[in-house]
Amino acid sequence: MRTRNNRAIFLNLIVCMMMLIAAHAQSQQFNPYPTGPYPDRIVLNVTQDPSTSLAVNWRTHDSITAGTAEIMVAVSNPTDVTKATGIKAKTETVTHDGKAANYHSVVFTGLQPNMLYMYRVGQGNYRSEWFHVRTAGKPGDKLSFIYMGDVQQGMRTVWPRVIREAYVKMPDAKLIMYAGDIVNRGRNDHEWGELFYGGGFIHSTIPGMMSPGNHEHADNAAGVNEITALWRAQFTLPENGPEGLEETCYYSDIQGVRFISLNSQAIWFGGDGMQKQIDWLENILVNNPNRWTCVVFHHPVYSVKANRDNENLREKFQPIFNKYKVDLVLQGHDHAYGRGMQKIPMPGTKNTSPTMYVVSMSGSKMYENDKPAWADKSGGHLQLYQLITVDSDILSYRSYTATGELFDAFELMKRTGKNNAVKNLK
Repeated sequence: MRTRNNRAIFLNLIVCMMMLIAAHAQSQQFNPYPTGPYPDRIVLNVTQDPSTSLAVNWRTHDSITAGTAEIMVAVSNPTDVTKATGIKAKTETVTHDGKAANYHSVVFTGLQPNMLYMYRVGQGNYRSEWFHVRTAGKPGDKLSFIYMGDVQQGMRTVWPRVIREAYVKMPDAKLIMYAGDIVNRGRNDHEWGELFYGGGFIHSTIPGMMSPGNHEHADNAAGVNEITALWRAQFTLPENGPEGLEETCYYSDIQGVRFISLNSQAIWFGGDGMQKQIDWLENILVNNPNRWTCVVFHHPVYSVKANRDNENLREKFQPIFNKYKVDLVLQGHDHAYGRGMQKIPMPGTKNTSPTMYVVSMSGSKMYENDKPAWADKSGGHLQLYQLITVDSDILSYRSYTATGELFDAFELMKRTGKNNAVKNLK
């Protein structure tokens, strides 16, 4: 009898263990990027002045109720890390799809320009590794940065090779610009998990300048189109934009270039969100001390697809770009490639556009390219990344395929009192 009872108990234990394993596997299936006590999704972001400040965000399980970021000038002696300055993080709990996570953020201030720093984040026994980051330099210093069109799909599979190729070719980039639709569904936490998996440590060492697209937005229960709650939880971006569009419409000044993010989803809907950005953009362009200006947003002024036309952007914003001779506008949305300025007329004059417009993509979602008449160069069904350098009066642009082949290249040359000269190199 005792043997039979022992056997029954043993079988019950086996069944319980199998049920626990099955339940764990099921939870992993629906939550493939669960939180834990150690920091994950560590991401640097630009501030208004990345030569003296930087922002960092990370995520933990909601049981980790506080966080600290430590920073110091980079050293070779590992015993010196005890001299790092610790800064208490701002922590907020976000419950999404029934799962709670804590998001932590710190803005490092009082930094020195063009200085190599090391930092780590976490709390107690649960801390990240130490990362290196170099602050931006001073106006006039040579500047390099990376521009990515839509990632959206393939974040874990075919996109990682793109960001890694970009990093290998330009490890000294001062920022990575994203032109919206960074993920396919902004409310899907696992898609953000795929993005951070795909970017790996690169997101922790090069500050990001994220601009939202339509896929980071969705209608809420009241039918109002709004940005995902995960956006401001996991990014800390400048809050120098219009009220109500914080951390989606903003600017950052880096080494003589004013970088501007617009929220084109709010422009696409028109109304108050559009007018606020018109007034704000006019103000920051008329009061712009920088020699170069680069604007990033999602919906193109000139589309690569024949059946797409973003009239609000072209009719309301292109005149502002013309008026202030914005140098470069970087966009996404169309999942194909196009760039041009020499075939774009400037209304009321015999001149062509003073602004170079680019549409690109980096993920796996592809559309046919309709060879638009406005474009000097176009293409489709290619994963691309762009490397851009500004050195005094010359802006050099290179677009590469995922396999490292040069696809497009040009230079813009500043000319006093005239539009930029264009030199096509590919």
